[in-house]
Amino acid sequence: MGGVAAVVLAAGAGSRFGGPKQARLLPHVLNRLRDAPITGVVVVLGAHPVDLEAAAGLRVVRCADWERGPGASLRAGLAELGPDVDAAVVVLADGPFVSPAAIERVVGAWREGAGDLVAASYDGKRSHPVALGRALWSRIPDDGGRALPVVLVPCDDLGAPGDVDTPDDLASIDERLRGEER
Repeated sequence: MGGVAAVVLAAGAGSRFGGPKQARLLPHVLNRLRDAPITGVVVVLGAHPVDLEAAAGLRVVRCADWERGPGASLRAGLAELGPDVDAAVVVLADGPFVSPAAIERVVGAWREGAGDLVAASYDGKRSHPVALGRALWSRIPDDGGRALPVVLVPCDDLGAPGDVDTPDDLASIDERLRGEER
């Protein structure tokens, strides 16, 4: 099997948040990806520009049709991956506590043949990260991969990635984020 790269979805407008949140959260996600078993990272931007520090293996792509839905952003990121990549690990820019061990777990399940779509679960609920085999890349609808059959891999012991949708969500985790910045 070939390589696995990460696609970070950061194209949304942040309407529930009230504006851009990517600049605040992306550095945390990218920092956690450094310890993950991946060969590169593609960050998909759309509604808001974000200044990202250049890092080895980091590519940034703009999704012009981000308003169509998360699937459009995901397809833009997947299109940036080379033929040597057999799977993408999809993570969200608003999940600042994504665990490298959860990435390793879903990628491991994918490599062992669990399925073409393997997602971490927390308390039995589907979440991120998600390993997406190349066989599904052309089948991603505009609303994302939620409608596709998935194999869930329990990751409760690793801690959920977080989900910052509102300013209150950010306020509730802000101290933990500041601790990681030190």
